[in-house]
Amino acid sequence: MPNLLERLIPRRWRKTTPLVHVVRLTGTIGVGTPFKPPLTMEGLAPTLERAFARKGISAVALVINSPGGAAVQSALIHARIRALAEEKKIPVFTFCEDVAASGGYWLACAGDEIYADSSSIVGSIGVIAAGFGFVEAIKKLGVERRVHTAGESKAILDPFQPEKPEDVERLKSLQRDVHEDFKALVRSRRNGKLRGEEAELFSGAFWSGRQALALGLIDGIGHLRDIMRARFGEKTEFKVIAKPQGWGLRRLGFGMEADPVSGLIDAMEIRALWGRFGL
Repeated sequence: MPNLLERLIPRRWRKTTPLVHVVRLTGTIGVGTPFKPPLTMEGLAPTLERAFARKGISAVALVINSPGGAAVQSALIHARIRALAEEKKIPVFTFCEDVAASGGYWLACAGDEIYADSSSIVGSIGVIAAGFGFVEAIKKLGVERRVHTAGESKAILDPFQPEKPEDVERLKSLQRDVHEDFKALVRSRRNGKLRGEEAELFSGAFWSGRQALALGLIDGIGHLRDIMRARFGEKTEFKVIAKPQGWGLRRLGFGMEADPVSGLIDAMEIRALWGRFGL
């Protein structure tokens, strides 16, 4: 009963009760479908603004469940989180759930401290571009490929034409640039905490949460409520900040944000999107 009565008192008069705003970052980054919207700066901006808007909160906690996606959107979201944290002087803690890999780990690095479950998948600091070649297939089908361009590189890496070494090298050059940006961000955000050879850390490999802790990619093993209450006190309260949902969609069971689905399934979907370039 005392706890119930305390909750009825306006928060501004309950100065001793810590409050943590929670934002869920779930799904692929920059790549989605109508029923599984992606994580993008445009879609997340209002939620992030609300998460940092309230004065007197103890922290913002980001709960991440993402296998990665578009490099630029990962960078934009990370940059906005850090800008708001520094402007509002609010600490940020990130919590990796099933997977915080590639672009998902980029987002995790927005936290002043990073935590994960011992079985979380963490890392994959690399860049990928995957596709298919259909040259022999269209020959067997008797299909003639016709492409007309203005600009000799406009049809670069066309999957219906033979792959050219110079086109592959151009792609690899782009990948190296993005990879260097990714590595620089991890070095900056994990300054003095990384352990192990960079050749391994930045190879694109991924690890369990416990292995990631040994490598210095995260700060500890733990879950949101336990860590936050250990840090700010047992009375710490949590408020989930989410994008407003329409009444009709809520009644039907649909959310306006990406559903928490299997990270491995999302990862396979990203790889299957022909020609998609990302993390």
